[in-house]
Amino acid sequence: MRKSKNPIQVSHGEPKKVTIGTLAERSLHAALKKWYAQPGDLLEVPLDGYHIDLVRGDLLIEIQTRNFFALKRKLPKLLEQHQLRLVHPIALEKWLVRVAADGETELARRRSPKRGAMEDIFDELVHVPTLLAHPNFSLDILLIREEELRRVRKAREKPARRTRFPRDWDRHDHRLLEVVDSQLILSAQDLRRFLPTTLAPEFTNRDLANALGGNYHRAQTMTYVLRQLNIITINGKRGNSLLYKLQ
Repeated sequence: MRKSKNPIQVSHGEPKKVTIGTLAERSLHAALKKWYAQPGDLLEVPLDGYHIDLVRGDLLIEIQTRNFFALKRKLPKLLEQHQLRLVHPIALEKWLVRVAADGETELARRRSPKRGAMEDIFDELVHVPTLLAHPNFSLDILLIREEELRRVRKAREKPARRTRFPRDWDRHDHRLLEVVDSQLILSAQDLRRFLPTTLAPEFTNRDLANALGGNYHRAQTMTYVLRQLNIITINGKRGNSLLYKLQ
């Protein structure tokens, strides 16, 4: 990563931690910020019209628990002048916890059958596929265990959003249980490690899906992102399927 063009200017009086932007902060985001912070880091720093989760020397650190699409304007602007690391959690294991209308009293819990993996990062990268080509950008993927709190709605309380089959509960919050593993991506070329070593020199989405255990959607998202970063290129067709090869 190259050095920031402009040193980060923050006030050194009291306090270094501000509360703007934290009142609506969800539990998972707050817990990850606390887990990721090191001594000397500054929290919630106003910079270029935004509030940055953590500032570590010349490095800006933003924690995004979901929806990279929402960052399409913010990150490119910050990357023009600063080094920036995006931290994103993926739930290796999730417990679904049903709580009463007070949001606290636990009624039931069960473990979700879904298990996340590092490769799930491509579901978010499709929204910002070229960010990893920027020399000031890096990405830290965290595998976590979490709880998803599902709050029972009060009588006559409307759902959080309209749906064809309304439920009697809303997603209330997410809580961090444990950070299991992490993987730091410093450049686009680091994404090569996500391609299975069993792949042939030329492959289709179906070949990649088979190597990934049958996940065709994952294969599609991976090849899309890797193509945008020129890590793979189209090399003809096999039948109706595009053939890809590593650059």
